[in-house]
Amino acid sequence: MRACWCAVPLLWLAAVVHAQDSRAAYLGFFDRDGDGRVSEAEYVQYMSRGFARMDANGDGVLETDELPGRRGEPISLEAFQDNLRHQFHRLDRNHDGSLDAGELTAPPR
Repeated sequence: MRACWCAVPLLWLAAVVHAQDSRAAYLGFFDRDGDGRVSEAEYVQYMSRGFARMDANGDGVLETDELPGRRGEPISLEAFQDNLRHQFHRLDRNHDGSLDAGELTAPPR
């Protein structure tokens, strides 16, 4: 039984290291210049890729039939990106103008 309890901290440590590696990998998707931080422009650019994939007719507006579940009001790329900028600033908890891996993966508030 004692060996089992000794393994628990090791498993916890492995989980923490994996989480840190996962955060760093996730940050890498956004961080195009490789500086270890995600700027507002990098965040908006990466997150806008989903808009482009959903915009089937390429008109810069997601119509109701292009939205997930075919529900919701149409939204333009400009409005979508304005929402992303707002989300970026909510995630930037230390207000330094960039997101680190912790901020990027933190639950929204």
